[in-house]
Amino acid sequence: MMRKLCFLFFCLPTWAFAQSGVGSWNIYHAKIELNSRFSVFLEPQLRSLSFYQQYHYYELKCGVNYRLNNTFGFSLGMGDYNTYQAGGNFVEPKQNKELRTWAQMNLYNYLQKLKIEHRYRVEQRFGVHNYQNRFRYRFSMTLPIFKHKVEKKTLYINVSDELFLGDDAPFFQRNRFFVGLGYEFTPLVTLQTGWLNQFDYKINDETGKNFFQIALLMNFRWQKKNLETVPSGEN
Repeated sequence: MMRKLCFLFFCLPTWAFAQSGVGSWNIYHAKIELNSRFSVFLEPQLRSLSFYQQYHYYELKCGVNYRLNNTFGFSLGMGDYNTYQAGGNFVEPKQNKELRTWAQMNLYNYLQKLKIEHRYRVEQRFGVHNYQNRFRYRFSMTLPIFKHKVEKKTLYINVSDELFLGDDAPFFQRNRFFVGLGYEFTPLVTLQTGWLNQFDYKINDETGKNFFQIALLMNFRWQKKNLETVPSGEN
């Protein structure tokens, strides 16, 4: 039964999205837990405006996380972000190039099986010719299927919505909505995939509206950890 459910979600959507002109959004997230509180992460992303065609965007970021307990976490990160012109693969000149740094706070609530995450991020965006501040809030819900929590051999549902705000007009910049399924094969490897919709009030650093997203999440643990975690990339 579990194998059939995984096949239906991870294989059939790729065929459907390929027929619809939806872009691709590919994530690899590697986290190394240094101890019970601290971890570091590395995350490259590659995106295209058509289904694995017309590659127009890539980013590479890294950072450090601190997890106080099951309800609070804090992160610092930085990354390199590159956006190319539409119409082909990495068409130059670049539409945008940025160096970003950020501070982030995560709050977690647990309502029986349902895991709720509130993520607050303050970004500093260093462009070639300008500097901007941005404020992001993401509300995310994760619900394991057939089990009480996300652990080895667990299928789960993930839904999230994120608001992007600036410190000058227009203050509302973007809304990003995701719905999908994930499967934790082992505590080391989780695969998550689904549909992402992005609405831009004013396109300035990316084009594209609908994406098929697939994320490979790897969590390298050096010791057993008692804190409950929910698989999640940085995005």
